[in-house]
This record gives sequence, C-alpha cells and structure tokens, in this order.
Amino acid sequence: MEQCTGKSSWPELVGVKGETAVTTIECENPAVKAIIVDVGSVVPADFRCDRVWVWVDKAGIVAKIPRIG
Repeated sequence: MEQCTGKSSWPELVGVKGETAVTTIECENPAVKAIIVDVGSVVPADFRCDRVWVWVDKAGIVAKIPRIG
C-alpha cells in the first residue's frame, strides 16, 4: 500500500456537518481532496492518498470516520 503523508483520519468530525468536515480536512491536510458522499453510495474501491470520502447521512451529518483512501 502507498505511504500517505499528513493526517489520515478524522474521528473527531463524526457528528458535524459534511461541509464543515470538508473544510477542516482540507485545511489539516492540504494534500487531499475531501468529497461528500451519502452513506450507502457506491464509490471507486481504489486506494488514493489524495482523497478522503466524507460519508454523510440524510441530514448531511458525518456518519463514518473520514479517512484517506
């Protein structure tokens, strides 16, 4: 697996608004692009050090720990 740099997971963001999580993630690790997706959505399975899926519920609240991948 590829070795990623910088912060790689954000457990403290579970329960916050998705847009707030994206801003925080991209500020804390400028090497990544945070992307909001609905829980249950199908996303590419490839691992990438420059991507963080931000899984949100129907209310737009982060439901799973955002991680690089």
